[in-house]
Amino acid sequence: MISKDTIVVASKDQVSSDLAGEVVTLNLKNGTYYGLDEVGARVWSLIQQPCAVGTIRDAILAEYEVEPERCEHDLLALLQDLENAGLIEVDNAAGV
Repeated sequence: MISKDTIVVASKDQVSSDLAGEVVTLNLKNGTYYGLDEVGARVWSLIQQPCAVGTIRDAILAEYEVEPERCEHDLLALLQDLENAGLIEVDNAAGV
């Protein structure tokens, strides 16, 4: 389970491209494309290096007008979707 202490990073088994503020990502293992909107693209840029979920949340809160609870809920949902799609690697050891 992903939490604010979890470390996430973009998988090496994908390639991505910025398209006018949005991101398109290709999972190289299954050949499936995924799209991310502006906020998702910002999250994607933050996880090009290993990063704690709490750090990502704080960056999004600083850059966008959003309630903290909504931000954390949506961020955790996005990261879970990215993990399920094989686009990120998750390290929960930091949260133990």
